[in-house]
Amino acid sequence: MSAAAQPTVPERVERVLKLIRPAVQADGGDVELVGVTPEGIAEVRFHGACVGCPSSTITLQVGIERNLKTHVPEIKGVRAVP
Repeated sequence: MSAAAQPTVPERVERVLKLIRPAVQADGGDVELVGVTPEGIAEVRFHGACVGCPSSTITLQVGIERNLKTHVPEIKGVRAVP
C-alpha cells in the first residue's frame, strides 16, 4: 500500500486561503493565489473592494501572512501582486 501523495505547498496555501476568504468576501473583496516563488513567497492578488483599500495591507500582513506562516511553514512571506 502506498501512502497518498502529500499536498503541494500551493495546495496547502489554497486551503488556508479558503478559510480566510469568507472574511475578505464579507467586505466586498476577494483574494487569489497567483503562485509561490522558489524562495517561499506566496504571491496573492486582491479583487473587488480590496483593490486600493488601505486596510488590504493590514489584511495581507496580519490575516493572510500570519496564517500562512503558521499553517504552511515553507511560506516565508506574502506579497500582493497586481
